[in-house]
Amino acid sequence: MGRNTKTNKFIKNIVILGDFIILNILFLICHYVYGGCIYNNDIDPIRSLFIVNMAMAVAQYFFSTIVHLRRSAPEQVLRQVTLLVLAQGIVEYFIAEVVYLYNGYTLPNIMLIIRFTFILYCGIILSRYVERWVIKHYRRSGRNIRKVLFIGSDESVLSIYSYLVDDPSMGYRIVGYYSDKTIENCPDRLNHIGTTKDLDTIITSKTSKPIADDIYCCLPVEDNEKIRKVMRYCNSNVAHFYYIPVISQVFGGTFRLESVGETMVFANHLEPLMKPMNKFIKRLFDIVMSLIVLFFVALLIPFVALIIKIQSPGPVFFSQVRTGLNGHNFNCYKFRSMHVNKDADLVQATENDPRKFAFGNFMRKSNIDELPQFFNVLIGNMSIVGPRPHMLHHTKVYRELIDTYMIRHFVKPGITGWAQVTGFRGETKELWQMKGRVKRDIWYIENWTIWLDLRIIWKTAKQMIVHDKKAY
Repeated sequence: MGRNTKTNKFIKNIVILGDFIILNILFLICHYVYGGCIYNNDIDPIRSLFIVNMAMAVAQYFFSTIVHLRRSAPEQVLRQVTLLVLAQGIVEYFIAEVVYLYNGYTLPNIMLIIRFTFILYCGIILSRYVERWVIKHYRRSGRNIRKVLFIGSDESVLSIYSYLVDDPSMGYRIVGYYSDKTIENCPDRLNHIGTTKDLDTIITSKTSKPIADDIYCCLPVEDNEKIRKVMRYCNSNVAHFYYIPVISQVFGGTFRLESVGETMVFANHLEPLMKPMNKFIKRLFDIVMSLIVLFFVALLIPFVALIIKIQSPGPVFFSQVRTGLNGHNFNCYKFRSMHVNKDADLVQATENDPRKFAFGNFMRKSNIDELPQFFNVLIGNMSIVGPRPHMLHHTKVYRELIDTYMIRHFVKPGITGWAQVTGFRGETKELWQMKGRVKRDIWYIENWTIWLDLRIIWKTAKQMIVHDKKAY
């Protein structure tokens, strides 16, 4: 365990050193490419180099890398890099201003600093991508890992297990679980090691090596003596103890802690977008981005309209009533990609659907048909990122088959969503496919951040270049 901590610190220090190397390389490149200092020509390059390194040192103190942390999601890494480079740019400007005023020079050119800050941002983002890849393969090879043990048979164990093993870059190795009965629908790789009596024998023995680095205990509250014994074992062996409330077997779902005054309560769903500031950030982002995209869409409309008209008689745009925020209906707009047909509001598009015309098929695969939905975003009945809106017929059918289906309407529907970029896009031939989509939509609602939105947008953009096989 001590080795794990030291290795993580070593990785962090290497990444920080890499940031300084990137900073200095980019500074020298900018200095020679632009034929002078990144501020102006009043001050020598050596002093300028000192300024940018001092600024980076201050920024690293407040916003140093988190790429080495096991539970750092890509959007969290992106947020940290953004704050790091912004802090570096701001501190750099103020240090430069003090130096320039002290020496009686002309004030530094802020536009040159902004240009260098943007170049630095791109450089560090690229380095983080490489660093995450290296760390993932380093941990996948069996180094810098943490051993995890579960105690109990509640289904809550499975959600944590999936989270820990889905991303190899986190470096967790699951030892198995102790329980008096096996977990239903348990993955083959999650081994049932023994009963709680077997565990008690181990933790009461004088073993020199701890059985795990992290122990997740999911025993009923009535077994408080067993829980306390496990806690004491963790404390004396420098292992991390986590308690998972046993509630899924009683209520059939996952509950989360929320504070009401000074009291902690369990809620079945938490929605970050209920907070006014989060709503404001998301809405502002939607308005700005939709205005930019709609400007370019307006330029495309004449060409798209001409091709649609040539290949299929009928309107250029397709409007369909779909289910939106809080279950209210709205008109969703698209470029028409199918011949006019009577089944448009009832039947999903299939891979070799005869209703599609050639250009319509291309638009669907490249997501071009969805571009008019940025108008829906601008007027406020959709968001750029959110659960995809479904036809009224599907809402009527699936709300009866999936008890959590309507939860996805707690937020505005989106042009793209977490389900779409994680393998649950396109036709839902079987019920499990829709259940998987709903599960991911609910996860998005409960874990929203603006950085998660940016990650989803990036994944969607990649799908427009490398076409998703399920896009039809």
